[in-house]
Amino acid sequence: MNLQIYTDGGARGNPGPAGIGVAIIDKATGETIAEISQYLGETTNNQAEYQAAIAGLTRAVELGAKSVEIVADSELLVRQCRGQYKVKNADLAKRFLEVKNLETQLGGRVTYTHVKRELNKQADALANRAMDAKK
Repeated sequence: MNLQIYTDGGARGNPGPAGIGVAIIDKATGETIAEISQYLGETTNNQAEYQAAIAGLTRAVELGAKSVEIVADSELLVRQCRGQYKVKNADLAKRFLEVKNLETQLGGRVTYTHVKRELNKQADALANRAMDAKK
């Protein structure tokens, strides 16, 4: 199974009440096979972005995915995971290592694609739904 995973994390305030949204798509059929909408509590936007990617990759491992494309509107997340930017923040470094461990469980068959926010509407809506539910 080849998956395309749209991820988004957001915080209202930075830090502030945060949530994640993840939409997992079967690349062969275009069908949404899973969605995650989860409230995180108080954290930063960047932490939320990483937690969304971690949630998506964790589900991909559970599903036995052969390959995964993470699609996110966070340029920082995408460039750090591609190795284009260094991870300087100690707290983000912990999340980065979680991502890399999940990549290993997936046989290293994970790619990262940056998209504009308007092309990430499903994951964005799921993240906002999580934050709205905990107002």
